[in-house]
This record gives sequence, structure tokens and C-alpha cells, in this order.
Amino acid sequence: MKPSTRIERTHWNAGRTRLVGADAVGVACLSGPVMAAAVVMPPFGRRIPGIRDSKMLSRAQRERLFPIIMRRASFVGIGAASVAEIDRLNIYHATNLAMRRAICRIPRREHVLIDGLRVHGLEEHVGSYTAIVRGDAHCYSIAAASIVAKVMRDRLMDRLAARYPHYGWEHNVGYATLDHRRGIEEHGITRFHRRSFARVRAVEVGTQLELELSDARIEWREELPVPA
Repeated sequence: MKPSTRIERTHWNAGRTRLVGADAVGVACLSGPVMAAAVVMPPFGRRIPGIRDSKMLSRAQRERLFPIIMRRASFVGIGAASVAEIDRLNIYHATNLAMRRAICRIPRREHVLIDGLRVHGLEEHVGSYTAIVRGDAHCYSIAAASIVAKVMRDRLMDRLAARYPHYGWEHNVGYATLDHRRGIEEHGITRFHRRSFARVRAVEVGTQLELELSDARIEWREELPVPA
């Protein structure tokens, strides 16, 4: 499915030219921050061929489109929520925080289009907005934002992969792939893993339980009577 500018044109025709498209990526990952981008495309401008929902594109395609979007866009805002914020707030609220941070970097915005469902309390921070289910598949400016956010986050995970080479972040970018899960089981978790996620917590708790059971066995052996 090719995203269109049908929704944008409704706003452009009404005189709202500083229209923001926003999306977040990395929500389901086991590690790394959640990242969001907000993009304002020129009203009635020529569309960039190839823009799609970032999940439908290869990494090479996203990297090719990224600099074009950055050149063509009138404004781009980036926001993120850290792993600590994800664990403290939960992933839903952290994702909304990242989105809000990205949107608020766009000055004098007139309306915002976001991917997903309406978010309680968002309007008081970003102004009027419209939530569009599967917006990254249907709406051109949201799709552009999804590409920007995805490329920025992938590059960040590449840098983290150089510091933590056992988890395959350079290609799985933090998702729960087999090599990532094996890395967690064999090397434990890092400060960039989301401890509030059940799969990560299970490994951490499992390690603790193994140590506790081991200590219990030692104590039990020490209590055995020494044979004469």
C-alpha cells in the first residue's frame, strides 16, 4: 500500500500548512530506547517516490530515502525515551513521551497527525491532533516520519552493538530474535535491556533463582553430619 497525501490535502486546503506527521519505532524491542520523529513536509510539494511504512522497506531503502526526506522536509523533530524511562513509566507511556518530545521540537505547528489511537492528555502538550490507525501505511507524512525514526534508531543500535557485541544489535536492533535471546541467556543483560519486559525479566530472575538454589545446596551440604 502506498501512503497518500489525501489527509494532508484536507488540512492544506483549509490553510493549515505547518502540518506535522509523527511516528515512533522500537516499541516491541527488548533493548534500546524507543524513538520518535516528527516531520513537516512542504504543502502541495512533489512527493518523494518510494516512501512507505518503514517496516515495509529494507534497511538499504530506508537509508536511501532518509537524506532525501531530511532535505525536502520543512522541519524535522527527533524525540526518544530512554530504557530507564521505559522501565519506570512502562512502554506505552514512554512511547507517548518520545512522540511528544519529537512533536514539540516543531515550532508553530498547526495540526499533528500521529500513528495509532488517541492518547489521553496528548493534546495539552502538542495542540490539536488526529490519530490515524495504521497511519504509517496510509499517510505520507507519517510514513516519512517512520523512516526518519527508524534510521535514527538503527544507527544508534549499531553504535551500541560495537560496545556490546554479543546480542546481534547491528542487525536485530534489539528485537527478540534467536541470536539476541541466546546472547541474553549466555551473557546476561546490559544496562540497555528493558528489565520491565517479561522476556528480559525472566532471564534476570532465572539467574537469581539459580544462584539462590546453588547457595541453598551449599548451606544444606554444610549442615550434613560428617561421617565417622
